[in-house]
Amino acid sequence: MEGTKLLPKTRVHEDRLTWIPLQMLTGIETANQYIVQNAMGQTIYSAAEDSGFCMRNLCGYLRSFEMLIVDNYGTQVMEMHRPLKCQFPCGLQRLDVMAPPGTLIGFVEQKWHIAPRYRIKNSIGDEIFFLKGPLCTCNLCCGDVEFNVFSSRDKSQVGRIAKKWGGLGRELFTDADIFGIEFPLDLDVNMKAVLLGACFLIDFMYFEDNADRNRTRDTAIYECRGEWD
Repeated sequence: MEGTKLLPKTRVHEDRLTWIPLQMLTGIETANQYIVQNAMGQTIYSAAEDSGFCMRNLCGYLRSFEMLIVDNYGTQVMEMHRPLKCQFPCGLQRLDVMAPPGTLIGFVEQKWHIAPRYRIKNSIGDEIFFLKGPLCTCNLCCGDVEFNVFSSRDKSQVGRIAKKWGGLGRELFTDADIFGIEFPLDLDVNMKAVLLGACFLIDFMYFEDNADRNRTRDTAIYECRGEWD
């Protein structure tokens, strides 16, 4: 897990879009790209979705993908895999996190519920955390959308994943989102990586399919609050 030791405390960094992306012009769904930054605004990782053209444009936010994560030297340090599943109880969502690539360190598993609910598990399937999201995830109140992280042992809240409100212009006309992740400073580095994976899955599940607003998904910026040892 050498590559996952790079993330110190972080803060929000604004990404200003000064171009007209391809999807806005054509309606064609393009692969997602992300950057992860620390508290000083420095890029720590870059992540890119690897999925097929037909998968993106026919399956939408439910599509399967590989998420390839590299450091600033271009070295791949993590890989995440999401299989293709439907939204029925027999096909709940899952995302596997591997670091180094090929070595499973944990996974995110959806729990059937009317509101967003997810389990964070280690490599042998033990539940470490669970996530609770709001029934409405559409920023109607022009504020952050929070997914709280709770310990499975004592049910106490230990962190959160939040989709930051980016302002009316960003929310209406772009899909360049900002997310925040908060976790305990002494949390195992593997579980920190799995929480990052949960952030990606949440983005796909609740903030990806916005064709009704003619938004385009190209770049999202994640902030990660906490210490990565």
